[in-house]
Amino acid sequence: QVQVVESGGGLVQPGGSLRLTCTASGISIENQSMEWYRQAPGKQREWVGIIGTLGDTTYDDSVKGRFTISRDNTKNTVTLQMRMLEIDDTAVYYCRIRVLGVWGQGTQVIVSA
Repeated sequence: QVQVVESGGGLVQPGGSLRLTCTASGISIENQSMEWYRQAPGKQREWVGIIGTLGDTTYDDSVKGRFTISRDNTKNTVTLQMRMLEIDDTAVYYCRIRVLGVWGQGTQVIVSA
């Protein structure tokens, strides 16, 4: 069974940093593009960014320059490094295997003073 599990969420102050990890099982992510999404309270789920199989990345304008996606195929993980966090970054963050459409359960990030 193909699964992804997100971890690393928590409470952080504005301006702080947090690193989320997406761990896949049941499949090697080496040949998979991996995405991050987020869903803030009362809002629709929105796309954050993507990392391709060659490590190429694209980000939504709202996080560009603050968030970085990386991958470690040997560990079958994808990481979302978040810096200069803002209150509007508060959301549940999800990882997705793009082609297969497999979602994780999400990890909560709360940015608050």
